[in-house]
Amino acid sequence: MHGFLTTRKAASLLDCSEQYVRKLIRSGQIPASRHGRTWLIPEDTLYLHRMKSDLDNQPVADHARTPSRSKRKLKALSFFSGALGLDLGLEQAGIEILLASEIDKSCRETIALNRPETALIGDIREYSAKQIRSLAGLQNSDEIHLVVGGPPCQAFSTAGKRQGFHDDRGNVFLTFIDRILELKPSVAVIENVRGLLSAPLEHRPHERRGFGFPPLTSDEEKGGALNHILSRMRRGGYGVSFNLYNSANFGVPQVRERVVLVCCRDGKKAPYLPPTHSDDSTFKLTPWCTVREAIANMKKIEHHHVNFPEKRLKYYRLLKDGQYWKHLPQKLQKEALGASYFAGGGKTGFFRRLAWNRPSPTLVTHPAMPATDLCHPEEDRPLSIEEYKRIQQFPDDWKLAGSLVERYRQVGNAVPVGMGAAIGNLVVSLIGKKKVICVNEFRYSRYSYTDEVSWQHQFRVRQSRQDQLSLSLP
Repeated sequence: MHGFLTTRKAASLLDCSEQYVRKLIRSGQIPASRHGRTWLIPEDTLYLHRMKSDLDNQPVADHARTPSRSKRKLKALSFFSGALGLDLGLEQAGIEILLASEIDKSCRETIALNRPETALIGDIREYSAKQIRSLAGLQNSDEIHLVVGGPPCQAFSTAGKRQGFHDDRGNVFLTFIDRILELKPSVAVIENVRGLLSAPLEHRPHERRGFGFPPLTSDEEKGGALNHILSRMRRGGYGVSFNLYNSANFGVPQVRERVVLVCCRDGKKAPYLPPTHSDDSTFKLTPWCTVREAIANMKKIEHHHVNFPEKRLKYYRLLKDGQYWKHLPQKLQKEALGASYFAGGGKTGFFRRLAWNRPSPTLVTHPAMPATDLCHPEEDRPLSIEEYKRIQQFPDDWKLAGSLVERYRQVGNAVPVGMGAAIGNLVVSLIGKKKVICVNEFRYSRYSYTDEVSWQHQFRVRQSRQDQLSLSLP
């Protein structure tokens, strides 16, 4: 029919699936009329939809900082900023973020929506330290109190190929170190995943190890990447301390572990982040915050969430809060897990309902993936975006750009605001030369060798063994 398009033709023009076109029709975003089993879409309305979509998809341009009336005295530059979870925590501690750096389109839109006055740049490799200062509104003589960033985690993920700094993302990590040393902040904070503790600087394929091959070098050894970072920062005059921190120990209703390096320009080692909460009553700290405290009063809020397939809901209806697949009737466990039933490990993420009276497990980028389910404690659905924000401690009115899945990803990847505040409070104390009250013998992590003292000792032991093995070879 002249002047009208079928869903197939419209899908071709919009570069999407027919199913998505039908969704646009049902939601009223594209007017259409039904003729038998066929939807017909007026050509002119599709053209207008494409124009609107193109405008909506215009990327946020890099821009300089707009002067603000902030009374915060400490100034920071943020890199790999994501949805600004860490930055919000720093703001709570009294630190002003002058510049953010992010390449992800949705995250950039989120930054622009919430902090339009903050300078925004993309790939850190395309900007010199001088350009960064200028865009942040800083003169060459202006003090930078803090540079903070969480370089991409994937290059060091224990689930990845472990290519370390030969991965393109690893090169971004090295550029970040370069910029820190060029900008010379009073304090630099580097946040990353636990895999950084064991990632090599150079990855040697397993088929080229063992008998008949030379011993691993220090760069190829586990921890070679972190050892390289420490060496670079110390040669630049910075004292470095680090630990593996659980966000629940800082008032976050979530168990989430991250490595945090604190680097001080005066060459001194910073104390560890003082915990405010604990699951161990012997330290006389506030008990861990729970899921109930975070989300129980949200029934009147409109929730946006993905859904579980009906075949999985069958099993969720049999589970109570805090339960997972092992709490199903035994005759249904194998049926529910399918082939995964025979896989190793505890598989605690399968059919997992959150417990009301415990912190949430680590939020992931999608709450309905079979092996990492994050189901509401009572309702038969995954956690909503609004509940994600509460658990990560974002304000309820924090705007998130992008599709539903993109919004989950942004919040799921963020540093919890409470952990950002703990980092910010330590930085404020260090710069103000205030005494930091430590909690003696506090166990920050369930793992061994996660602080810089024990980690460095263990790395040297492994290196010494490799040196001895090398000397023993003919």
